Amino acid sequence: MIGAVGGHYEGMGYTISEGHVITEAEALAEIEARGWHGFVRDVVVTEDEALHWHDFDAVLYVMEGTARAATPDGMVEAGPGARAEATAGWVHGDIAGTTYRGVFGFSVHPSDMSQPVNKQRVDVL
Repeated sequence: MIGAVGGHYEGMGYTISEGHVITEAEALAEIEARGWHGFVRDVVVTEDEALHWHDFDAVLYVMEGTARAATPDGMVEAGPGARAEATAGWVHGDIAGTTYRGVFGFSVHPSDMSQPVNKQRVDVL
């Protein structure tokens, strides 16, 4: 596993930092202050997602449970009180069995996202 619940980790394209114990309203306010678009969502992953990427920056505040994602370098996870930030292009996929409540923020409005939102990973040799 890469990253650690209870600490700070920076990987290629993402940062996870713990200790952001704030309310959903405070997380949404932080996202709005960036000029981003936020929403609250309960996530239940029933099967592994294919590795993919997005063409927008994102932030996630984990309120409950543990967010887990596969990356080319291994698994990353973020527990309650974590803030995970990812830059456009970060390759990841949610892992089956992951359940959490999160406040998400995107650098673009969902209606302006290019489609498909999950871009297929293509390895370049």
